[in-house]
Amino acid sequence: MAKLTLSVDEGVVERAKQFATNNGTSVSKLVEQYLDSVSTPPDLSSLPPNLRSLVGIVKAPPDLDVRKEYRNYLAKKYL
Repeated sequence: MAKLTLSVDEGVVERAKQFATNNGTSVSKLVEQYLDSVSTPPDLSSLPPNLRSLVGIVKAPPDLDVRKEYRNYLAKKYL
């Protein structure tokens, strides 16, 4: 197993330690699982064929801020 050194805000580290303790795991395992999930391509074979055919149809601009757009949508809808 490889070692990895990270620089992380102290508050984040404390919350991560608490989360790991509460969930019976370690911060190292949390980081490993996270890195594995973001570095592994999604398994599209588990999707129904009609959904699989839609994957990749819409191409969003690379600078699109999805969260900002969603906040704007919610603001228009509810305010």
